[in-house]
Amino acid sequence: MRRLAALIIAGLMAATAGPALASGGGGGGMGMSPSVSAPTYNPAEDYAKGVSALQAGRYRDASRALRRVTDAVPSNAEAWRLLGQASAGDDDWKGSRKAYEHAVKLTPDDVIAHTGLGTALARLKDPKAQAELDWLHAKAQACGGACADASALKAGADEVQGAMSGAQAPKPSARRDEPMIFAGAAAGDIAYSNAVKLVNQHRYDEALASLKDAQAVFGPHPDILTYQGYAWRKKGDWNRAETYYRQALAIAPDHRGANEYYGELKVERGDLAGAKLMLAHLETACAYGCAEAEELRAWIDHRGDPQVH
Repeated sequence: MRRLAALIIAGLMAATAGPALASGGGGGGMGMSPSVSAPTYNPAEDYAKGVSALQAGRYRDASRALRRVTDAVPSNAEAWRLLGQASAGDDDWKGSRKAYEHAVKLTPDDVIAHTGLGTALARLKDPKAQAELDWLHAKAQACGGACADASALKAGADEVQGAMSGAQAPKPSARRDEPMIFAGAAAGDIAYSNAVKLVNQHRYDEALASLKDAQAVFGPHPDILTYQGYAWRKKGDWNRAETYYRQALAIAPDHRGANEYYGELKVERGDLAGAKLMLAHLETACAYGCAEAEELRAWIDHRGDPQVH
């Protein structure tokens, strides 16, 4: 069974979050909590600036910071959703619509993205707002008031309906549907460490929920993205897993955990040539050797050579 390094959680539960150990180690791997580890270029830093500005009601500043994030990591739905909120706060409804369109494309079942898109379309007097309202109503009807999204679906439908009728839009900082965004680094580290524990226990759906909370705090952090890819891979959704690995490597090309896990995915897909390229990159990044390179080499040897078992 695949190795996962032990998780140290006790320190994270203290008032100041301590390090959580995860596969990959430090120095481009996954050995620190997201609040204290960062790649050379860190879109998570711009994400944090955007969140802070959004919370303070400085919507234009928030938009500028979040646009840098979406430029760097265009597949990150969380950043597009926040950019949609920031643009709406600045009454830039065209910008809000564009951002939410990206978010809906990336996460077709996301209630917040559909709500934001419907509201932006309504403010622009675009008749397509009705389609978003219909989507929310259909989901609410299927939910029957019993699903986890029941309250968000009702609030979303009310918001879009209000926008269509000309009611004043609520300011993004007052939204109640994404409480983790303003929760702070300590809460984000706890969510991340809990996710690592759940991954170790093979509870991937719960791990993904905790990783989503961590990402709401930290944005596109390569450690979080790598574990999202790992969880989706273990759930059998290889295409989705690849999108997260690619996001992580776009931010931190030498990230050891992302390189190893993406290489393993390539082995599972039968792409041994691609896996060997990932191994070559790891061997260059790990000048003195590292566990991730050895692990990926074992995967390649085991799957690629029938005489190696």
